[in-house]
Amino acid sequence: METTTQEAPVSKGRLWTGYIISGLVVLFMIFDGVTKVMKVPQVIQASAKIGYNATTVVGIGATLLVCTALYVIPRTSIFGAILLTGYLGGAVDANVHSGTALFNITFPMAFGVLAWLGIYLRDRRLRALVPLRS
Repeated sequence: METTTQEAPVSKGRLWTGYIISGLVVLFMIFDGVTKVMKVPQVIQASAKIGYNATTVVGIGATLLVCTALYVIPRTSIFGAILLTGYLGGAVDANVHSGTALFNITFPMAFGVLAWLGIYLRDRRLRALVPLRS
């Protein structure tokens, strides 16, 4: 049996807020990925502190850029968000395992939430799948 429930259109404010949040996430992820691929000395040193060598960092940066590209493409944005969530979860794990400061642990968590929030605000299909009710 087919349902005839009409989905409300996304408001302009919600749509633009979602795009801005997603844009900030994308900008940071591109910055992070490029600095890893370019082997910026500060990034290599910070990565070494949590147990990653320079050759591993380049692969991690390339993976991040691919995940971010999938996040940017509308058809694959949810898949990209899933991959970014995994990437950021790995960042949380690496920081917890190495005993870094609480900020270094919560920062990737916050970006994971922002990545999903950006899509949630602009994609009514995701809101239908995960309805937040008061």
